Amino acid sequence: MDGEGDGLRAYHGKRDFGRTGEPAGPGASGEGAADESAASGDGGAPRFVVQIHDASTLHFDFRLQVADVLKSWSVPKGPSANPRDKRLAVPTEDHPLEYEEFEGVIPAGEYGGGTVIVWDRGTYEPLSHDRRGRPVDFAESLAHGHARFRLHGGKLRGEYALTRFRGGPDGGGEDAAWLLVKTAGGGRGHGTPDPRRARSARTGRTLARVAAEDGPG
Repeated sequence: MDGEGDGLRAYHGKRDFGRTGEPAGPGASGEGAADESAASGDGGAPRFVVQIHDASTLHFDFRLQVADVLKSWSVPKGPSANPRDKRLAVPTEDHPLEYEEFEGVIPAGEYGGGTVIVWDRGTYEPLSHDRRGRPVDFAESLAHGHARFRLHGGKLRGEYALTRFRGGPDGGGEDAAWLLVKTAGGGRGHGTPDPRRARSARTGRTLARVAAEDGPG
């Protein structure tokens, strides 16, 4: 995936933390740099978050905690609880763990400028196994191009899979692409909601309300 092996280097390089309110995470210099210990997680189950991002194009960002970063994919149509839906997921740079909490307006002219809300979040269970039924490290399963996991979120629940169908062995490159599909269990089997009517899992606000309250004015 983009930034594989570089930690948050790609994330830091695309942002001016003197202008954007996004969390810098560990290893950044300047304003907004986070305490190193804050990015280590709480030692519990790994986290996931889905954010709606009204940038140059309206899309969903799907993020899974892997070690000390959030592995991230842009999902144009958003994750679905309907197993019949196969969602394109384009890998993006790793994000700091603190990004799970980020909701607000990224200033115009900055990378990803636009409004962000936290649509869903929770924990997940890695489910990938080898041919002998032995558990496979989640980062390794992603590197191999197929990872299974069970989400425990407020909206998304049940088993999902991420499968790479285009791109190199590391999942990166400009043409890299994955599919995000629900495979079993939990939830109501519904599709993705209208992102402009969806409400934040953190604050109950819509994109429009966040833009009005947190944007320049």
